[in-house]
Amino acid sequence: MGIEDAEHAEEHPDAKNLFVTPLTCSLVGKVEEVKVLVGTRASKIYGAPIIREKFYCNYGLNPTRRVEVEEAGLRVSGLDASGEVRILELPRAHFFFATLFVPQATSTSERPHPMISGLLRSAAAT
Repeated sequence: MGIEDAEHAEEHPDAKNLFVTPLTCSLVGKVEEVKVLVGTRASKIYGAPIIREKFYCNYGLNPTRRVEVEEAGLRVSGLDASGEVRILELPRAHFFFATLFVPQATSTSERPHPMISGLLRSAAAT
């Protein structure tokens, strides 16, 4: 995006251009529903409009920066019940997602996480 002073509130809480800020409440250890937006790559990977994921975070996309991020080419593809961003994707990339949950934390060889399976399918197709 060309913003040289973009910052993360965990490291620089008083910075002028915060793109990552504290969530309204901690999600550490919580399992929450995420609405997967229709027509996104995430919707193709999950095949369901609502998913449940385990979170390990206290920070997320600054809601005041959402429009800028979308105008720069990222697409919001998952939201929590209050409309806060939980999944971003980069449509021009073969496979690029930013999530507030950690897919590998719940993936097993018997039941791989959909994001892990999606990454492997993408890699095999390129």
